[in-house]
Amino acid sequence: MSQIESLFVTRLYRAALSEFGKAVDPDELESSCLVIADDDEAGQQWCEENGYPGYTSYASLDDLAWRFPIFKDLVKVLDKHVAAFVEDLAFDLDGKKVKLDSLWINILPPGGTHASHLHPHSVISGTTYVSMPDGASALKIEDPRSARMMAAPARKADAPRELRNFIYVAPKVGDILLWESWLRHEVPLNMADEDERISVSFNYGWG
Repeated sequence: MSQIESLFVTRLYRAALSEFGKAVDPDELESSCLVIADDDEAGQQWCEENGYPGYTSYASLDDLAWRFPIFKDLVKVLDKHVAAFVEDLAFDLDGKKVKLDSLWINILPPGGTHASHLHPHSVISGTTYVSMPDGASALKIEDPRSARMMAAPARKADAPRELRNFIYVAPKVGDILLWESWLRHEVPLNMADEDERISVSFNYGWG
């Protein structure tokens, strides 16, 4: 009798930030992101020089938890979610820790996109969502086997979720998504009419 099973599963963690303790106030987090973006001239210049739509603090600030207490509170919550995901992934950490090594703000205006990419030199990456107006982009995740599919035909429109080439995940404000850092992903065109899509992304390394 024939048997078909799924192998080498790609895990995606999704939860509400509030699942571990007190919720981080999304309004305070949003206002903090906007204040930082307005003051960060180096980040604004980097975005302009590199054709990045909107704003990111990725290349300019590495001390958000020191600048604003709410980011310090956020990191404490992120640590708990990442620990839960690491447990699920059955990592043998060999006595070492998976710990935060970068945290940055993303503000994507209507019409903005963030091209497909991955996060090298990290183990776990993720994003928490601060403002998601109607029409704001979902996260588009790519099957990591795509580069090896060569002459494979396209999947049917109604293919099971685990067999699709791309998965779209539409998070809500206060959600956190986690994935292994090698997983390629992108933010498609922000179709919101006027409001910005605001998120805070992060990487965790091992060692």
